[in-house]
Amino acid sequence: MKTAILAILLFLVMIFPHELGHFIAAKKCNVQVNEFSFGMGPAIWKKQRGETLHSIRLFPIGGYCAMEGEDGSEEDEEGESFEPKPYNPRAFNNKKPWQKIIILLAGAAMNVVCAFLILTILVTYLGFTTMVIGGVNEGSPAEQAGIMAGDIIVSADGKEIGVWSDFSEYVQKTNGEEMQLVVQRDGEEIQVTLTPQYDETDKRYYIGAYCKVSHNIFKGIKSGFIGTGRLFVVMYDSLKLLLTGGASLEEISGPVGIVQMVGETSRQGFWSYGFLTALICVNLAVINLLPLPALDGGRIVIVLFSWITGKKVSPKVEGIIHAVGLVLLLALAILVTASDISKLFG
Repeated sequence: MKTAILAILLFLVMIFPHELGHFIAAKKCNVQVNEFSFGMGPAIWKKQRGETLHSIRLFPIGGYCAMEGEDGSEEDEEGESFEPKPYNPRAFNNKKPWQKIIILLAGAAMNVVCAFLILTILVTYLGFTTMVIGGVNEGSPAEQAGIMAGDIIVSADGKEIGVWSDFSEYVQKTNGEEMQLVVQRDGEEIQVTLTPQYDETDKRYYIGAYCKVSHNIFKGIKSGFIGTGRLFVVMYDSLKLLLTGGASLEEISGPVGIVQMVGETSRQGFWSYGFLTALICVNLAVINLLPLPALDGGRIVIVLFSWITGKKVSPKVEGIIHAVGLVLLLALAILVTASDISKLFG
């Protein structure tokens, strides 16, 4: 039950902000939105608000923001039409190219924002190590040397150390030999001498002091930006491996595989589940912007082609292109789901 709830929450974070991005951008560009839906399949809840029907559908594995003229059926400025209708200036197909691109980009942009917010919240909650002593264990080398909570470690054996992980690594390198620490206390620098002890259980040297953890939101924001950027690098490397044959389709996961990963990460802790959610949000943003038919990236390519060349792509042709792309994507989804199920029971 826990895995099911977390999986639904993950799909909600993936899909709802994405479609909300399209919806908000469409409204800002004065595009008529006929329906804003979360989920696919039969509707389990509907409510008409103005011109837009808001709905929740049975299967939380998709969603859509249905804009008037998005499928090319609305008459364009030159009067060419696949299904003739009265000219509607609020139809997506009749908007300026830059407006169309903003609307199409908005979904992926919201996914990236979600990933950034998730990572920022995670790292801020978990905190950042500092060089400030948070506490000292009783009877430890640190207590015997006179180190107190609130002391700030300045240097070890004359070497300035600004990161706690570097300090911990240096303690291991002493191999239990005596070391000189300079700590700052009440604005004054004090030199102390201590000898790290070896812990047979952890197989590590220790001094018996732990650092104070900072939950600075500004550091969290910075780490959120850096973490989101690293997720893009991960996605780039993964796509490169897939395109060059370094990875196979069996390594791609669909909804079934995602649910399985949710179960695994939830057992490791909320931070692992949160990281997975952020990763999948970036994954969705990148995949959605690939220049493939039926994806936002493919639609952007067509808009740019018409904008640059001045040649409009026939709504009928565009519709066929996206229809073929959708069929291929559905076929890929079926293959990936079948692979997920075989791995699950194999």
